Amino acid sequence: MNQELIPVYFMPGMAASPKIFEHIKLPENRFEIHKLEWIIPLENESLNDYAWRFSKGIEHNNIVLLGVSFGGVLAQEISKHIKVKKLIIVSSVKSMHELPKRMLITKATKAYKLIPTQLASHIDIFYKLAFGGNVTKRLELYKKYLSVNNSTYLSWAIKNMLCWNQENHDPNIIHIHGDNDAVFPIKNIANCIVVKGGTHIMIINKYKWFNENLPRLILES
Repeated sequence: MNQELIPVYFMPGMAASPKIFEHIKLPENRFEIHKLEWIIPLENESLNDYAWRFSKGIEHNNIVLLGVSFGGVLAQEISKHIKVKKLIIVSSVKSMHELPKRMLITKATKAYKLIPTQLASHIDIFYKLAFGGNVTKRLELYKKYLSVNNSTYLSWAIKNMLCWNQENHDPNIIHIHGDNDAVFPIKNIANCIVVKGGTHIMIINKYKWFNENLPRLILES
């Protein structure tokens, strides 16, 4: 008897394309991979409403849902609308309390509102705003994988990342985090699986770790 395949959905990070998962391979006799893409938010759409609308495009029930960075935040919001078998976040945060100080300051001062919408489409500007100025090396790699250059989306994404107000998280969430993540420093992260030498883009450059460990993390109870 053929074993039913487990649907695994991958959600990329802010403005990123599904190409960031191009090297992720799971055993084809156990898993069925589905790569999600960002959709443009409606005017003044809340993150919760966006997650509900987004969830309508997910074709299976009781899925494994993995999100990277802001995609991990969205994955958590989606899991409030549909049943998930496993919820996994990578290089992300589980609550507002894990956001770094610079993001909290940007939120408190509402500095994200100071950049004109049309300028938000310039990737270097919005990354410096959201994540600090020291992003040059990551930026070159990100440019290869970024696909969403819509100013409405980018302004919305920056605001909703910085202003995410989740206090408590799903206790069963699996959080995978690099000890060298410059966007969400490990010092602010609790209860996670630490990947040694992992940076914010480790889903790309440490794909071998994920290929070796994801099957076990998904299957174990």
